[in-house]
Amino acid sequence: MLSPLAATLLVLRLPAIGVAGYWQLLELFDSPLQLLDQPTQSLRSLLNPAAADMLSQFRTDPDTSDIGRKLAADLAYIESQPDLHCLTYDDPLYPRLLREIPRPPPLLFVRGEPACLSLPQLAIVGSRNPSGGGSENAERFAHYLAERGFAITSGLALGIDAAAHRGALRAGGKTIAVMGTGIDLIYPSRHRPLAQEIIASGGALVSEFPLGTSSQASNFPQRNRIISGLSGGTLVVEAAVQSGSLITASYALQHDREVFAIPGSIHNPLARGCHQLIRQGATLVETAQDIVDQLAGLLSYKRQEVRSAKTVQPELFDKSVNAEIELGADEQKLLQALGYDPLPVDLLAERTGLDVGNLSAQLIGLEIKGLIQQVGACYQRV
Repeated sequence: MLSPLAATLLVLRLPAIGVAGYWQLLELFDSPLQLLDQPTQSLRSLLNPAAADMLSQFRTDPDTSDIGRKLAADLAYIESQPDLHCLTYDDPLYPRLLREIPRPPPLLFVRGEPACLSLPQLAIVGSRNPSGGGSENAERFAHYLAERGFAITSGLALGIDAAAHRGALRAGGKTIAVMGTGIDLIYPSRHRPLAQEIIASGGALVSEFPLGTSSQASNFPQRNRIISGLSGGTLVVEAAVQSGSLITASYALQHDREVFAIPGSIHNPLARGCHQLIRQGATLVETAQDIVDQLAGLLSYKRQEVRSAKTVQPELFDKSVNAEIELGADEQKLLQALGYDPLPVDLLAERTGLDVGNLSAQLIGLEIKGLIQQVGACYQRV
């Protein structure tokens, strides 16, 4: 009998199924195993002829059928890779935010640390051919946000994506690369050292595509919905009006996530996509702190994600959110004033001498870092 993982791999290997077809079938059956247990004639009424024939051959002789050989190769490869994890939709490590998007990936291949997918994430995307200033902005924003406890999520592409990953790594933070190929193929190939550095730092490479899937133009819009789906917000650094980055931003809006955009010169064609997003309601940002300041509305989600990360793997949480963060003087003063019993804001202002505006900003920052939590109208240490 097939394992749940093998059944999922098999269904996703069927021709012309894809993510949409998978979820349509799962509306009729409780699991891929239940689907595959159906009589051949029933399956022919549900599947296209090529998929039905392939399954029929598999049932007759799984060892010699085309799909049987592919499945055996998939399972052998997975077994041979100790740092490769396969997260089905019902796996406890499958990220909660990604479950919320329409037709989420039925299966995630994760190389590296799967628990980091439950950390609060900010996606940074942009042009593959950015200006020098665009690359610098991406790296600096990623560095600043990673220092404040965000995992930085991007697509491992040339340009802005690579700069964002490197900025997070330089800060000692976590970064997640969502790939448009199979997890066994790094694209572009020049980013193999970067991919290894991401894994070595406790981050992860992620793909939903079957093993051996090469770089194809149609894969990248599909990949972009995962970048958005994993993240609480998406920052677009530089992008032309017609670009994959705007597709990611569009997904973020559909997923009810924040979209941020950095404005640029009216003479820079790579600024036009950002300007279009701003006209459509994206938040204009000039500094990384602007992003932190805008995340108050997402704090309830951030608290939930932080707690999930602590539950899944406490040492990962400690490394990514606490140990590598240097607190400012006001943050240290506020943390010293807070105890483990809830305190109201007015009492905290009295104890710290901070004005309410500054105090609110410090509370948001400490809460994003996972050091404090809100209880009703009060705050306390975690």
